[in-house]
Amino acid sequence: MISTTRSTIYPKDCTFAHSDWDALAPFWYPIAFSHEVNDRPIATKLLDQRLVVWRTSAGVSIANDICLHRGIPLSMGFVEGDNLVCKYHGFHYANDGRCVLVPADPESSIPAKLCLKTYPAIEAYGLVWTSLGGSENYPLPDFHEWDDPDYQQILPEAVNLNAAAGRQMEGFLDVAHFAWVHNKSFGDRNNPNVPRYEVAKTPTGLRAEYLSSVSNFPKAMQDRAPADFQWLRIFEVFFPFTARLTVHFPNAGRLCILNAASPVSARKTRVFCPICRNFDREMPLEPVYEFNYQVFAEDKEIVEAQYPEDLPLELRAESHIRADQTSIAYRKGLSALGLGAIYTA
Repeated sequence: MISTTRSTIYPKDCTFAHSDWDALAPFWYPIAFSHEVNDRPIATKLLDQRLVVWRTSAGVSIANDICLHRGIPLSMGFVEGDNLVCKYHGFHYANDGRCVLVPADPESSIPAKLCLKTYPAIEAYGLVWTSLGGSENYPLPDFHEWDDPDYQQILPEAVNLNAAAGRQMEGFLDVAHFAWVHNKSFGDRNNPNVPRYEVAKTPTGLRAEYLSSVSNFPKAMQDRAPADFQWLRIFEVFFPFTARLTVHFPNAGRLCILNAASPVSARKTRVFCPICRNFDREMPLEPVYEFNYQVFAEDKEIVEAQYPEDLPLELRAESHIRADQTSIAYRKGLSALGLGAIYTA
């Protein structure tokens, strides 16, 4: 669909209000795991835009997933040398999107318009990140522990949600739900109180420090938590849909979790969650994955059931309590980006 007031070409069947799409497009989002992008192109979607991702000797390339000759998804094709090859007529596209070979007429001059719309690509934290426009104004979310040799890298599978990215993000930042949603994994219904905490603005979003007696160990390992230990959880938001959580464990242990909610469409989200820790590095990882998948499943049940489906940015649309300070600040921050005042994905 083409806007009548500006030159932006929006994705076909765009599920976002155009003003919301414009506000969200410049930021960085993960769209694939680095290990997924190997000898074949893969298809993915961001903000309703269908994308193809492929790897060449120059690195990862990202473009609209359509051959400009007869409209076939290029993700159906293959990579030959440093070129992405269309399955239908074999058109070859270089890593910068230029068509460099038309096999049916190899001596012909290739029109300049036979050039794919490409996007920037960054590989970081085990993920491939991109932006649909204007990314030079925004930094990649910080997760420097991933490259720290003192930390162990853990990369769970992505979680696919039939839910808005804003709802998922708000759930990740919410501390009052631990006792109720995560009672079987790590929360405690006998300890539902949320102590007072402060939220501060940062250049990229928000920061909240939350100190409580709620252990972060799985239920089967609760005996490892000292009885009087106070758990410090630091939430750092990178607008619009990424946040990192740093949990201070006993004996100077640190658990770092990056929650990167990638908006596939207005109400479909793929959540990538790289994790680092500087303790238990010699322990097997299977229990770690099992625990995190349990927590993801508990959250998934809730966020997919929320109504209205989109996150209300008009604060009067829902009720709030003192424990919702991070949520309130998050909604205000999204509004400041220019997103819709009533609902946004």
